[in-house]
Order: sequence, then C-alpha cells, then structure tokens
Amino acid sequence: MAQARTILIAGAGIGGLTLALSLVDRGFRAIVFEQAERLEEIGAGIQLSPNATRILIDLGLRATLEPAVVALEAIRILDGRNARELARFPLGRAAEFRYGAPNWVIHRGDLQFALLKAVRSHPDIVLRLGTRIEDFAAHSHGVTVQSRTRSGMVDEYGIALVGADGTWSALRTRLGFVRPPQFAGRTAWRALVPADLVAREQRQPVTSLWLGPDAHLVHYPVRAGKMINIVAVIEDTWHETGWSAPGARREITARFAGWSPQAQALLATPPDAWFKWALFERAPSRRWGNGSITLLGDAAHPMLPFLAQGAAMAIEDAAVLAACLARAPEDPAAALRRYQELRRARIARVMREARRNGTLYHLAGPAAWARNLALALMGGKNLLNRYDWLYDWRPD
Repeated sequence: MAQARTILIAGAGIGGLTLALSLVDRGFRAIVFEQAERLEEIGAGIQLSPNATRILIDLGLRATLEPAVVALEAIRILDGRNARELARFPLGRAAEFRYGAPNWVIHRGDLQFALLKAVRSHPDIVLRLGTRIEDFAAHSHGVTVQSRTRSGMVDEYGIALVGADGTWSALRTRLGFVRPPQFAGRTAWRALVPADLVAREQRQPVTSLWLGPDAHLVHYPVRAGKMINIVAVIEDTWHETGWSAPGARREITARFAGWSPQAQALLATPPDAWFKWALFERAPSRRWGNGSITLLGDAAHPMLPFLAQGAAMAIEDAAVLAACLARAPEDPAAALRRYQELRRARIARVMREARRNGTLYHLAGPAAWARNLALALMGGKNLLNRYDWLYDWRPD
C-alpha cells in the first residue's frame, strides 16, 4: 500500500467505515483499526435523514441498504397522556423530492453490514479487527501508529490519523483532551419486538414520538418492517458507561404509569429484553485534534439523541473530512484544520437543537399544554420547514 495516500482510522463504527469508503472514493487508501475481534449486530434502530442518506447513496450503498430499510412516510408527535396526535411531519416521496434523498430508518446492524460489505470488497481498504492502537507519533512526514494484535506489536504509517472510536475515545484522551463527557441526567431504554406483536397502527412506516412529563417514547419499524424499534427516555441518575446494560421491564413500565393505554401496551410488549444506556454529551469544542491527527463523530462531539442526528453527523463528518483531504493531500494538517472549521458551527447548532428538544419533550403542566398548542397551530408542514437547514445540507 502506497504510504503517501494512506489514512489511518481508529474505530470501525459507522463513522470510521463511512470515512474509509469516502476516502477511497477520492483516491486515498485507508487502514481501519478495530479492537473487537468481530463486529456484531449490537444496538437498535437508527434514523437516517436526507443529509445522511444522500452521502450513503453517493457511496454506492443504495442497492445494499434498500432491502433492509423502511422509507418513512411521516413523523407524528403524540401526547403521551391521551394518545392525541399533536402534529404530523409529511415525508415520503414529496420530502425525497424536496431534499433529493430519502428518509430511512434502519437497524444499526443492517447499516453496519452494508458498510462492511463495501469496505471488505475494496482493495484500497485494510480492516484490522482485534487490533488496538497503543501509541502514535506525529512527525514531519505524517503519523506512525503502534498497534497491538494477537501476533504482537505492528507499526503502520500514514499521512493522517483519525479517531472514530466513540464517546469514550482512547485516542481523544491521548491527544490531551482529558475532560470526560458530561452525564445529561437521562437514560435511554431500548427494545426490539416482532411487528406482529404490536397494534396495526404502530407498524406503519412512521416514526412516532410520544411526549410526556419527564419522559418521552419513540418507536418505528426496522428490518424492512419486520421488527419495531422502541426507545424510552427518562429522567434518571443511573450513569454507568456502556451501551447495553440489561434493564427490567417492570422498572421502565412503572416510569410510564399514567400514560395512555396505547403507550403502556407498547411498553409492555417486549419480554425482559430491555437494554439501557446513560446519555452523555460534551460541550462544543473549537478543536478536535492536533496537526495531522483529528477526531470524528462521537469521539469529537457526543450529543444527545433528541434530534436523531448522532449517526448522521458522523456520516457528514466523514464526507467533509475526505473532501478536505482531497483538496490538500500535500498538507494533511491544513486539511484537518479546514475540516474542523467547516464542521464547528453546524455541529454546535445540532447539539443546541437536540438539547432544546430534550427540554421540550419532557415538559409538564401548563408548559406542556402551551407546547402542545403551539405544535397543533404550527402544523406538520411548517414544522418540517423548520428543519430545511438540517435535511437539505450537502457536503459540497
């Protein structure tokens, strides 16, 4: 592999794999290091809005993804207490025409499978599983990475190193950014259930968002409509790290006592197969790296999920970073600085809007009544207009 066009990537998640594909699409080569021995289908659903799907489609992934996705026809917002629909965003073909790309929901494992299939079929990408980066050194010719494998230590050289290793990024810490992410005072619970176990209305190609005091509920179909992804978010003090701590059904259903019978029936559907994770975020930063080393996705900017943009922002990061490197391959450090400059304001806005939504979703009493009235008066089309800045974004 020619070292002069090689980019080293730490982490084989959605951001790291998308970056590898984006780089080779622009004539680079990529080596991806992943600590896990194998990439498993963990996690739950992901909402992919047009700003993300257009990038995936441009990378040639549409044919692989379409059999697994559900194309959303709408996003509906409901009052959790009485199941009254407050507003409905129209999506479907009209929104795809408007934004030039579809709104999809997909299981994380299906998205990862599509990315992996493309990565493994490309001769200019090397995927190294069971490999942990132990150290790295930047120098005038690029970056040298020392990694540990089952066979021992291995050195690799590239013109740049990108940390795409998640919220608790080891690479971020080694860069000297030692302040940890901040717990947001909330936990998210997730479950997957067969679609034929829920009411007909809840199987529709729609994302349903239920609002209530100190909690909210989201569900939508995945796996081509065969499964329903359910996520319940509550105010909480539990804040262990990790993505898949087991949770007891009785605990989460108790937190939604007093909600509508429809919402309670949905939460009671999964057996004791709930998983929970604490929500963390990090204040927007002006700098994500040093010289020819930078960060991407959650490693750079973990955010709250209340705008459904965590995966989308990692995908956007990958497209912009690859474009910046393509414009200045002879000066990777300058390219990475430009990437950070281009992403900073947008990431800060997404984080701000997600935090604001989290507050609005959990209102109670008169404040919740005023929110519901405002949603009803605004209407779905006007609500969708408010997100043109988000969905109509393009990497160029």
